[in-house]
Parts: sequence; structure tokens; C-alpha cells
Amino acid sequence: MALLFLKLGTIAFGGPAAHTAMMRDELVRRRGWVSDERFVDLMGATNLIPGPNSTELAIHLGYDRARWRGLLAAGVCFIVPAALIVTVLAWAYVTYEATPAVAGILYGIVPAVIAIIAHALVGLLRTVIKSWWLAVLGLAALSAYLLGINELLVLAAGALLSAGAHMVRQRRRDAAHGLVALPLLSMGTPVFPDPTGGQLTQLFLTTLKIGSVLYGSGYVLLAFLRGDFVDRLGWITSQQLIDAVSSGQVTPGPVFTTATFIGYVVAGPMGAFLATVAIFLPSFVFVALLTKLTDKLRSSAWTSALLDGLNVAALALMAGVSFQLGQTAIIDPLTAAIALVTLGLLWKTKLNNAWYIAVGAAIGLAHTFLT
Repeated sequence: MALLFLKLGTIAFGGPAAHTAMMRDELVRRRGWVSDERFVDLMGATNLIPGPNSTELAIHLGYDRARWRGLLAAGVCFIVPAALIVTVLAWAYVTYEATPAVAGILYGIVPAVIAIIAHALVGLLRTVIKSWWLAVLGLAALSAYLLGINELLVLAAGALLSAGAHMVRQRRRDAAHGLVALPLLSMGTPVFPDPTGGQLTQLFLTTLKIGSVLYGSGYVLLAFLRGDFVDRLGWITSQQLIDAVSSGQVTPGPVFTTATFIGYVVAGPMGAFLATVAIFLPSFVFVALLTKLTDKLRSSAWTSALLDGLNVAALALMAGVSFQLGQTAIIDPLTAAIALVTLGLLWKTKLNNAWYIAVGAAIGLAHTFLT
């Protein structure tokens, strides 16, 4: 299991939707470690807590497979490859004032990722869409997202509308109890040597705060990072922030490794390490708490309906993100061919996703050198 998540952390390009699709392919389709029903329940439940959802899904899948050792191993192995790659990019950025070019590689990889997401979406539809009402709800959630409605509002509306519809059908008169809000992580001053006169401590606590309260997409992360590191602390410039976000988006694994880049720019290797630990630590704590809640969500008709609506809305967001990504990735006949061939192979074979990523990268490099 640790080796599987280490591999996923190394090849999982394309953001949370792609990560979710790859996890579903590896754990549900190829290995049968978890059912589609359980997978979508975990996917929906992780949307209830702050932090990077695909990383939290990896942590929860690890817990499902091997309990507490699995929780730690899956999360760490999924995060470490991306953190190391981003650290190298940050070193190159600080040393040479530029990051290595990756546009050619992404040219070939992203269309393959689009196909992987599309294949996962079709597989999950059969599990998530249990009635015509949920199908309508899913289409409404997708439309709302594409119209620019905030992701959190889409998820909340999906969950509450599904639960409300269930209550109407059952003519319940008793007051519905909401989910208990998870407490924010609270920690004292970390005990590590800080020769920078408090800068490392402040870096750690600031990224810890962001990891503890951040809901939403990478754009929300950008707003938090700008508010703290550019406006309030003045440690980095707006251009450095854009470069940091770009490094998190063009590397595999969690986009939250943007914090790793910023940590390196602010305080070198120790800053990169502390920022990485701080931004992801709340996710481990929240998932540990969530493991006690997930099974109970199916224990009553009301919370089960709420989870159904949450799952449908989460799948709609996944579809919306993949559609937007596809618009920027499939730009010519070659990228369209990569996506279509990958989709066909996914349908007919059980090849490992790593092959699609590797071939896409090779095609992208060849295209860059030949044009």
C-alpha cells in the first residue's frame, strides 16, 4: 500500500480530480481493495473537512486498508514525492532565478489525465446516481459550478437538498440534527531551533493555520497565501507567489506543495520542510477524527441521504473541473488523439496509469523538440 501511494504521488498530475480518478482506478478497478460505494462515501466525506481533499482521500483509504499505520503511510507517501520535486524546483528558482521548463511534458501528460478522469467519472456515475432525482441534482450542481458558484456552496446545497427531499418524502416532523463541526487544530509553539529569530516559528504557524481552515480550490489557497505572505508579512512578492502556485500545479501530487516552494524561498530547506509539515498536518488530524464519523453517516436514513447528495455534488465538481481542464489541454489533433487513445485503452485493458503518463510525457517532449 505504501508503494502504491508512493507511485501515485510521483505520477498523479492534473490536480484533485485526476488524483481521485487514479486512486479509484488503482484501488477499486485494478486491486479491488475497496468497493465503488465505499470509495464515493469516503470521497464525499472528505469534502466535509478543510484541507486538500485528494490528499485526505489518500489518507482515509490508507486507514481503510491498514488502520493507523496505513493512515500515516498513505498520506506521507502521497505527499513526499511532490514535496521533494517542488523543493528541487524552488532550489533552481532561488539559484538560477528560473524554474526548469515543463511545458513540453505537460503538453502530453494532461490529455492522458483528462481521459483517466473521464473513465473514472463514467464508472462512478453508476454508483452515485441512484435515482432520477439525484441525476437532476447532479446536473444542477454541474451547471452551478460552471456558472461560477463557489464550490463549497455547491457541495452544501447538494447535501442539504438531498436530505431535505428525503425528509419531505418521509414526512418527518422531527428537527434534523446537523453534523458536528470539526474543531480547528490548535497547537502551541513548535519545539524546533529557530536561528532566524522567530521567522521559522511564524512560517510554521502561518502555514498550519492555512491548512487548518482552508476549504475550496487552489484559487482559495492563492487568496490565503497572498493575504499572509505577500500582504501581511511581506516575505514574498506577488510574482514569487505566482511562481510558487505554478510549481504546485505543474508537479504531481497535492497542489498544497505550493507551501513547500514558499517555505524554501523564505527560509531555505528548513523552511520548505516546516511549511510542508504544517500545511498537511491538519489533514491527518481531521481524517483521524473523520474515521469515527464516516461509518455513522450511513447509519440513518437522513444522514445517508445527505451523503448521497454530497457525493453527487462532489462528482459534479469533478466533472466540471475536468471539462475546464480539457478546454485548455486538448488544443490540437495530437492532444485530442492522446486523450482518445488513452480512453480507449482504459476501456479495453487494465494497464497501469503510469504507462499513460510516461507515454504522454514522451510524446510531449518529442513534440517540443520537433517543433
